[in-house]
Amino acid sequence: MAPSLADAAAALRAAAADLIDTDTDTHSVAELMAAMDDVESVRRLLPVAEHRILNRLASETNPLDYGATTMSKLVAFRLRISSGEASRRLAEAKDLGPRRTLIGEPLHPVLALTAAAQADGAINAEHVKIIRGFFATLPDHVDLQTREDAEADLVRVARSHAPEGLRKAVDLLLALLHPDGNFSDEERARRRGVTIGKQQADGMSPVRGYLTPEARATFEALLAKLAAPGMCNPDDEAPTIEGDPEEETVERDTRTPAQRNHDALLAMGRMVLCSGKLGQLNGLPVTVIVSTTLQDLESAAGRPAVTAGGSLLPMPDLIRMAAHAHHYLAVFDGHTGQALHLGRTRRCANPAQRIVLHARDRGCTRPGCTVDGYHSQVHHAVADWKHDGQTNVDDLSFACGPDNRMIDTPGWTTRKRSDGKTEWIPPPQLDTGQARINDLHHPERLLRPPDEDDDPV
Repeated sequence: MAPSLADAAAALRAAAADLIDTDTDTHSVAELMAAMDDVESVRRLLPVAEHRILNRLASETNPLDYGATTMSKLVAFRLRISSGEASRRLAEAKDLGPRRTLIGEPLHPVLALTAAAQADGAINAEHVKIIRGFFATLPDHVDLQTREDAEADLVRVARSHAPEGLRKAVDLLLALLHPDGNFSDEERARRRGVTIGKQQADGMSPVRGYLTPEARATFEALLAKLAAPGMCNPDDEAPTIEGDPEEETVERDTRTPAQRNHDALLAMGRMVLCSGKLGQLNGLPVTVIVSTTLQDLESAAGRPAVTAGGSLLPMPDLIRMAAHAHHYLAVFDGHTGQALHLGRTRRCANPAQRIVLHARDRGCTRPGCTVDGYHSQVHHAVADWKHDGQTNVDDLSFACGPDNRMIDTPGWTTRKRSDGKTEWIPPPQLDTGQARINDLHHPERLLRPPDEDDDPV
């Protein structure tokens, strides 16, 4: 008789604990190498079990019943992993795990041969990522039989070669199956996108992505003008953004083409912000919103300011930006003079309250949520408006749209602690000891040693 799921998981934890407790210092090199092979085999096999679990949950679970808006958020919160990692695992399980029809009949995995090789322990996570990436890139017009033959070829290579060899095979196979490189409009639309990566230690942010032919043609025309030598040069006392630059201005421009492209895109952004044609975003005109302290602002140094998008902005850059456009600047020691306590006279927060929330919360307050202030809504954290909640700034907090609506589902509650932070209390089935305060928008809190009153009532 096969063991129960709980017994098998308990045995796995016990075996892992025994392995960790083993003294490796007393073993020979040959024994260490053999043990390394065994550990790698188990590492390759574990996703097979996870795929079965995730597919069963995805097919039979309504995440709203468990206090989450999506399956990826449920998995992420329960396991304390990122939403991106949870989405990746669910997508991989959908490709490699067992499936069932609507009437319950079993189906083979989408990538059956890849799943079989993984179940044999013959391929690792890198192999799987490369094979799935190949099929994500393969054009839609490639027929089913050709796809199956391609998978067989790639799995055969993966079983006997490292990921580097598999990448070579993928490149060649893609070139053979799609030599003309012509993609349909639907395929191009599927691949389009621009991603701004995480801000690095020096404040810079990487950018990557794909432009559609229309988007490229548009930017080509704009950059031909604004990224030309002498245009939009921040080193000039009065950068040229209209008309043609003087010859002397062009001659002293030592920027690279890539740097000129960057400065042109920045100029385009300033033009759009200054146009006043963007309307409002969550109750405020679309503009740059920044929070800082009066001391740092007066010294023009110190810690960077924080934007409503969650990025850090050095103080000299903030002061320089103020010369180009009107921005909302929340200074903690200042006072707007606008009403911050509205009681029951108004359900929606006013602009002054939203600015305070940008400065105080910076983004969604639900633990683990990375949505920034620009994309957050105002949430009545002490008591919902329909339950006689007050529209007072001390009772309000930021929450992204899905999390704000999640309060209407059973199990979730929020409250304000005595230190002003918003605490999210999950339903019992999701409560595994996670943090109830979101410090992701306040990394300085993450590095602060816990105080005795770190969890005030």
